[in-house]
Amino acid sequence: MSQNVVKKRAYDWKTVPWHKLERTVFKLQKRIYRATVDGDKRKVRKLQGLLRRSWSAKMIAVRQVTQQNKGKKTAGVDGVTALKPSERQPLVKQLRLDGKDKAKPTRRVWIPKPGRTEKMPLGIPTI
Repeated sequence: MSQNVVKKRAYDWKTVPWHKLERTVFKLQKRIYRATVDGDKRKVRKLQGLLRRSWSAKMIAVRQVTQQNKGKKTAGVDGVTALKPSERQPLVKQLRLDGKDKAKPTRRVWIPKPGRTEKMPLGIPTI
């Protein structure tokens, strides 16, 4: 086991070492890429499952949706907008990506194209 493992519940949202989490996820993604290039499908599937269950990946995903996305203040189908730091940590614990539950739908909004009368779809994800 590596010494670079980040403890799961030891950090407040504001003190999370994001660089370490991003490095952990990147290394796992690189392993998936290498296994794909080598043609080892079984290893690819196992590593994808590991990434899907990874606490680091879930933390980064919640951060992306609640803090970094341009549309973070836009409510999706569920009606939830950007969360406070105290509400984000429980969201990470609740996030399950095991394939058993069906994903919530994306809110579809049609916005006008710049300089044209046509409209294009905009997908707003749910939290």
